[in-house]
Amino acid sequence: MHEVTRLLNAIEQGDPQAAEQLLPLVYGELRRQAARKLAQERPGQTLDATALVHEAYLRLVGDGASGWQSRGHFFAAAAEAMRRILVERARRKKRLKHGGGLRRVPLDGVRAAAGAPSDDLLALDEALAQLAEEDPVKARLVELRFFAGLSVEDAARCLGISRATADRYWAYARAWLYEKVRAGEKSENR
Repeated sequence: MHEVTRLLNAIEQGDPQAAEQLLPLVYGELRRQAARKLAQERPGQTLDATALVHEAYLRLVGDGASGWQSRGHFFAAAAEAMRRILVERARRKKRLKHGGGLRRVPLDGVRAAAGAPSDDLLALDEALAQLAEEDPVKARLVELRFFAGLSVEDAARCLGISRATADRYWAYARAWLYEKVRAGEKSENR
């Protein structure tokens, strides 16, 4: 049994020291995932990769593990936790009491601004939720590829499908999500 899987099982059994031993083993990979997620966000974020990793880790291990079957399952859950954290932050920033649609603009060089990437993330999250209702496997593949940064091979292995099937699902899901997000943009511009 892989060391990470052994520690995840120990956490589930209530071993308090296992959570302390797990973080150093998974920190590097979680940090890389977080950096990939934050690279897609608007510059000037107050949340950095380290903070995102720690917040996601607390959500995953804070109340005890939730029955992870493998290392891959844990990292997929971590990717999901990071996605939810970023979506929650985007929603919170969008609320009126946090400035709503207002954004800081430097006074030197005022230009017409495009939609904020957080809007894109919210639109993608909405479309992904619709895809999950229609086809949960394809939605999970998108989460593993886009949010967890897994390769097609690794995502296929996590889902228990072949590489060829994963390639087909990935192509379909990207086209489906593109159309949903694009349709949403068109309706907002009317």
